[in-house]
Amino acid sequence: MQIEGSVVMVTGANGGLGREFVRQFLERGATKVYAAARRDLDWADARVVPLRLDVTDADSIEAAAAQAADVTVLVNNAGVVGARSLLSSPIAEIRDTFEANLFGPLQVTRAFAPALAAAGGGAIVNVHSVLSWLATPGAYSPSKAAVWGLTNTLRLELAGQGTQVLGAHLGYTDTPMTAGLDVPKSDPAVIVARILDALAEGADEAHADDVTRRVRSNLSTLTTGAISAN
Repeated sequence: MQIEGSVVMVTGANGGLGREFVRQFLERGATKVYAAARRDLDWADARVVPLRLDVTDADSIEAAAAQAADVTVLVNNAGVVGARSLLSSPIAEIRDTFEANLFGPLQVTRAFAPALAAAGGGAIVNVHSVLSWLATPGAYSPSKAAVWGLTNTLRLELAGQGTQVLGAHLGYTDTPMTAGLDVPKSDPAVIVARILDALAEGADEAHADDVTRRVRSNLSTLTTGAISAN
């Protein structure tokens, strides 16, 4: 994927990772970045176009697709931590987690696929997690496991129109979403740089930190639980 000269749409642009995607796409020569979020944002760079988007609302998605019909790169970054337990959290909260993390990226992709086809194929980046491959309590990790499957299937279905589909996997990163966690965290700038390097190389997956690379390489031998940090 040629990043220079591209037109990019980043969902969840108000978060730490989203803002870094916006910054680094511009740094690498994107001509325009649609910064999509559920609330209005102010950006100093004239190349950034704020876009109101709720990935769980079909009307909002269709309106965004109509406004940003020139997109050549779509970054499905928006997501939530969501329900803390599959057994005790309200079922509505669990459904909401899957709506944001799974069905949101699917609906956004469906809405923007025609624009990508018209641009010669373009690219999609789906932000996953190392927890796509490791089970933890709550709805987050199963929703991210489902997104991994979604990405792999979309890659097959979009191959005919020449769209690159990149699954970006990462561990704990220093963003507002992880602010309450007392764990080692990666620098968002480093994570996004590695994801964009993988995009430029035409890769199918980006393994953006050491933990993710280690888990991926040992995936066939892993059982439920966490891998050693050593």
